[in-house]
Amino acid sequence: MSEAAVGIAFTGPDDGDMRGDVPARRAVAERLGISPDWATLTQVHGGRALQVERPGPAGEADGLVTTRPGVPLAVFTADCLGVVLAGSGGVGVAHAGWRGLAAGVVQATIELMDRVDAPPRTAAIGPAIGPCCFEVGVEVVELFPDHVSTTTWGTTSVDLAGAAAGILTDLEVSVDPLCTACGGGFSHRARGTSSRQAALGWLR
Repeated sequence: MSEAAVGIAFTGPDDGDMRGDVPARRAVAERLGISPDWATLTQVHGGRALQVERPGPAGEADGLVTTRPGVPLAVFTADCLGVVLAGSGGVGVAHAGWRGLAAGVVQATIELMDRVDAPPRTAAIGPAIGPCCFEVGVEVVELFPDHVSTTTWGTTSVDLAGAAAGILTDLEVSVDPLCTACGGGFSHRARGTSSRQAALGWLR
């Protein structure tokens, strides 16, 4: 199976709440030509990844991997990154905020893909809060010293997408530049929303 058989999508506010709105999820699935039944996680901002072979709740983790065609994987995000990893015969998704990045969820997802003989070749990083709006304290800065930035109002921030791309140096990486806080999107920090967009990966 080639990398061309991997599908990747990121939803936005116009698509509706992917975590809680079942009709909205079904509409997205129909548009993408995938099953409305997705493999999902109880996301805990940690560094664990799981392999799945069927849709439905997979347990507590922040990364998912499958080698089974027809099983869409989804993580739900607001300001955190959704990372989709595409390999030959496998796909992985990771929910990666600053805690997950620090805990190694992206690396754990890559390592699991390697173990199931589907090493990733490309990665797509979806919309997330940008350094323009992600004000942080010293405890976060110390975790990402190479990706310190400044908000538009002059306080210290961290470039989460840059930090993730720094982990993915061996892969071809694309980054959606949209900031969920100031550029549109579901942002918990900016608007306190409980709605979530989805990062989706699947094998056709």
